[in-house]
Amino acid sequence: MNTKIVVIIIIAYLYGIFEYYISFRQRKKIKVVSKDDKGSLWVLSISITIGYLLSFSVAATRIGRIYHWNLLFALGILIIILGFIIRIISIRTLKQYFTYSVTKVENHEIIETGFYKFIRHPGYLGQILIFIGLTISLSNWIAVILMLLSILIGYLNRIRVEENFLIEQIGVKYSDYQMRTKKLIPKIY
Repeated sequence: MNTKIVVIIIIAYLYGIFEYYISFRQRKKIKVVSKDDKGSLWVLSISITIGYLLSFSVAATRIGRIYHWNLLFALGILIIILGFIIRIISIRTLKQYFTYSVTKVENHEIIETGFYKFIRHPGYLGQILIFIGLTISLSNWIAVILMLLSILIGYLNRIRVEENFLIEQIGVKYSDYQMRTKKLIPKIY
């Protein structure tokens, strides 16, 4: 098996272990006031799984292969690192307010420092970059498109559910925050 493929698979598994660890650790620290996920975490998990299955399956063929393997592998790894840095900084910025489910915790405040000063969902942006980086490193343009389409379905649904919940729970403060910031890409979207 190609060494680059092994590295990509190891990175994907290590990232999954990281997210599981953060989820496990976070559950012990929070006091939930209200929660209403509307199944968005399941939709997101399924869309990510479908993205992995489709993109890795296509990448295993010659269909859509781009033959600049070393360049795209390096670019993909850099995007993964950037996404991971954004994800970690986002989690650390939220501290006790970070949760995996759509939740309002005790003494919930809107955080507007760090990346949250510019976008409302930098943690999701970090994850999206990680998944895109993984598929770019596979050197297959169809794999990238399949992953992007699949995960965007999950993340856009998740963002919609989360923002509706926060408007219901926090009200005008969150609506004002929405007016000052973008969802995922500063000054664009």
